[in-house]
Amino acid sequence: LGEYMENNFLGRDAAFQLSNVVKTPPQYSRLTPRWILRFLSFKALETGVYRVNKATGEVGAANQGFIDYETSPREYRLDAISSIINIDTRATDLYSAPFDQTAEQIKLAAESLKERQESELINNPDYGLLKNAERVAPRGAAPTPDDLDELLTVVWKEPSFFLAAPRGVAAFLRECTRRGVPPVTLNIFGGTFVSWRGIPIVPTDKLFIEDGKTNILLVRTGETKRGAVGLYQANLSNGGGLAVRFRGVNDDGAASYLLSIYCSAAILADDAVAVLENVEVGRYHEYKY
Repeated sequence: LGEYMENNFLGRDAAFQLSNVVKTPPQYSRLTPRWILRFLSFKALETGVYRVNKATGEVGAANQGFIDYETSPREYRLDAISSIINIDTRATDLYSAPFDQTAEQIKLAAESLKERQESELINNPDYGLLKNAERVAPRGAAPTPDDLDELLTVVWKEPSFFLAAPRGVAAFLRECTRRGVPPVTLNIFGGTFVSWRGIPIVPTDKLFIEDGKTNILLVRTGETKRGAVGLYQANLSNGGGLAVRFRGVNDDGAASYLLSIYCSAAILADDAVAVLENVEVGRYHEYKY
């Protein structure tokens, strides 16, 4: 009887064929919180060009009786980050329930472009925050509270946030622990951040680590504060500077879409961004109890 009961029942794998399962939409494994897109102030452009006009001199300088302007102000032009996706129309015809295949493909491609956008805002060789920051050298190897205080002497007019790689944040916290000055945590935009002098330290994987070293940024943001401002093209159907264009269907039945994000960043004053350069992230300490 025991053998009969053991070998004659509906198996789990067979029963699964008649079951209805709960499905999730496809997940992009490299998706990050992209905090900088929330902390950085953004300006919508209608023409794709942002000119930063600056005054020169002081009132009454050389008895002129007026304040002169720069004759060749810097212009920031929107950069295009683009991607093309191709979707088999037979797949969309047959397999678009419960999730629309076209919509999911476009959504995943848009997420990938936004990850690249965050990287460009930080690392672009023309308009990136890292390229246009005031340089500060660390006092030692690891990032210390003294080093972050030194950044605050540069961006001292209403600083908005620090920006660091996760391992850079960890290296700073170890130095704080060693000195017995644990940072306070803040809750902003639904996230929890450690802070220094009341200024949040925002983690990002777009500040890279090379040879065990990284950089830490301090940013003042906002047009009215003469800080750093993210730029994007207004009046696009998908918002946030994202455009989705249908390119047609080829003879093999593949529907093609062009996705583009138009973005840039402007630094409105020389003291809006500072960077602590080449700090080590692999320094650890032993503590005596």
